[in-house]
Amino acid sequence: MGKKSRVKTQKSGGGATSAISTKEIMNLITELLQKCSNPSTAPGKEWEEYVQIRGLVEKIRKKQKGLSVVFDGNREDHFAELMEWGADCGASTEGFEVTYFSEEGYGLKATKDIKAEELFLWIPRKMLMTVESAKNSILGLIYAQDRILQAMGNITLAFHLLCERSTPNSFWLPYIKTLPAEYHTPLYFEEEEVHYLQSTQAIHDVFSQYKNTARQYAYFYKLIQTHPNASKLPLKESFTFDDYRWAVSSVMTRQNQIPTEDGSRVTLALIPLWDMCNHTNGLVSGPTAECPPAGRSLE
Repeated sequence: MGKKSRVKTQKSGGGATSAISTKEIMNLITELLQKCSNPSTAPGKEWEEYVQIRGLVEKIRKKQKGLSVVFDGNREDHFAELMEWGADCGASTEGFEVTYFSEEGYGLKATKDIKAEELFLWIPRKMLMTVESAKNSILGLIYAQDRILQAMGNITLAFHLLCERSTPNSFWLPYIKTLPAEYHTPLYFEEEEVHYLQSTQAIHDVFSQYKNTARQYAYFYKLIQTHPNASKLPLKESFTFDDYRWAVSSVMTRQNQIPTEDGSRVTLALIPLWDMCNHTNGLVSGPTAECPPAGRSLE
């Protein structure tokens, strides 16, 4: 399936220094959780609260520097492995190629004419990362006992993604290695950028998203460090805020609702290759056209 990239993390030093660092982070996590669990802030005080929450997050990020999982090479270095993995799994991998588009970024470009209503992309269900595959993974024991994961499929999917990214022999690694290293979601905005948004209607959503994500991170950091069933999770030593915002942003920008295998309900899924299909509404023709919305299929 091609050369595998190594999963790398940079660990802190051992002994007393490591113990002190862990204790310091836990104290900051506790403070962050308390701050983010306060009732809704009074009008006019949102910016002050945001700055305080962000300050705590930045302190945590500084202490966690170098602990996140990284892969050898760049994202584009792994597209060939993604295509090979997809072909091995039974997905369609002919008639298109991964290409960089100046406005949309990387996506699929047709290499032949595609007729209206023609099926050109099908993905076997086994390639999908879903809430169901999360429940059947190492995350299952935690999921069975945590109400937040049970109630929020998107958070379950984010943790599923993080666990698999930290597992060197993960089935989904060829897909995960091709995901962006960072995103343009509000979780990645600099403080100065958020400051400029204060006079816009979007600012409340930005504040809310950051606060909710920080609260979730603090809650799950404590859970991973203390829950008996979390001892085998690959995240225990390297669950950073940067990891969490990456996973949340990955799911936020890529999740799809699909029927479960028995068709009884819908579930959330990450769909390799499918999620690289950029398109615009209307008629699309020609061998260099981006993938149209019709003609994609799941098996």
